[in-house]
Amino acid sequence: MKSRADYVSRTDLAAQEAAISVIEECHPNHLILAEESDESPQDQLARWDGRPLWIVDPLDGTANFLHNHPHYCSSIALAVDGRPVVGAVTSAPSGERWWAAEGIGAFKNGKPISVSEEHQLIHSMAGTGFPFKLLGVLPEYLEEFDRVLRATSGIRRGGSAALDLCYLAQGSLDVFWEKILMPWDFAAGLILVREAGGVVTRPDGSELGLGPGPVCCANSPKLLGEFLKVLES
Repeated sequence: MKSRADYVSRTDLAAQEAAISVIEECHPNHLILAEESDESPQDQLARWDGRPLWIVDPLDGTANFLHNHPHYCSSIALAVDGRPVVGAVTSAPSGERWWAAEGIGAFKNGKPISVSEEHQLIHSMAGTGFPFKLLGVLPEYLEEFDRVLRATSGIRRGGSAALDLCYLAQGSLDVFWEKILMPWDFAAGLILVREAGGVVTRPDGSELGLGPGPVCCANSPKLLGEFLKVLES
C-alpha cells in the first residue's frame, strides 16, 4: 500500500521493468517518466531536459487487478516537445489494444476508431474517476457528480482512466472528467482522444501539458463547452 486505497503489486513493478528495458534498449538517449518510480511526477518532470519523454503506466487499475476485476490495462505514451504524440493502451483481460499517433489517427485492434456523434448532453454517457486519493475534494466532487448525473443519460466509473479515455475515443463514452490525474494516467489516452476527433483540456479550457491535475474531455468542442458549464455551475 502506497497510501490509503492506493496499491502497487509485483505485477506493476515487473511490467514497468519490462517496458523500461525495451525503451532503454531501443532509445538509450530518451528519458522515461514512470509511475512506480521512487520520485514524484513533479520531480521527474523537473529533470526533463527537452529530450523525447516516454510516459509509462505499467498497470492502470491496480486495485481492480488485485480484486480480479477485469478493468485494468497498461498505458505508454511518447511526448516530444512536451506534447504526447504517440500512445498505446493494452487491456490484457479483454485482449483489446488501442494506439494513436499524431496526424495518423486512432485505432483499436488494427481498425480506425472515432468519437461518438452525440451532440446533446442530456443523451450523453459520462465517464469519471473518484478522487479517492484526495478525500478533501470529495464534497466538491459529489456536487459535480450530482449535476452531471442530472444533466446526462448516466455516469460510469471503471477505475482506470486510461481505459476510460480509450472508451471515449471509440465512442462508448461521450464526456469524461476527473479531479486529479497523473501524466501516466492520461498521456496515451490524450493522443487517442484527439486523434479520434475529440478534445481534452483542463476545466478552464487550457492545454493539459504533462503535469498532474484535473482533466475534462468530450467528443467535440460544443459538447465540452456544455459539459464544462455543468461542472462550473
